[in-house]
Amino acid sequence: MAEPQPRNVHEGATTGDAEDEFQPSAAKSAEDRKAASALARLDVATKDETAGREVDHEAVNKAMKSLGGAKPAPVPAAAPARNVKVDAADVSLLVAELELSKPKATELLRAHDGDAVKAMRAWVKA
Repeated sequence: MAEPQPRNVHEGATTGDAEDEFQPSAAKSAEDRKAASALARLDVATKDETAGREVDHEAVNKAMKSLGGAKPAPVPAAAPARNVKVDAADVSLLVAELELSKPKATELLRAHDGDAVKAMRAWVKA
């Protein structure tokens, strides 16, 4: 149960804090009135604002297609697998320095003709 309140406390009374006691009255200067109306407009969404935000999705899609071209870029065919001799020391170098898995390091070396320097440069640039 709630504690009994003293007799001098009335419902709706403030706590005595400056924030509770201050009731904003009419703004004194024109600048204060402008600021108050601007703050009030930020909180209220009008019909004009919501109507301006509605977008015709069909028109947007049509415009996007005309800008970027409707056809996706063709995917280049994978190069035929070449039998490239990969040195185990190069694989372990890539695994240690680039923190790659062994299969990924081997694949990277094969893509660069077994040259560890080319493979590392390509991995850093990518």
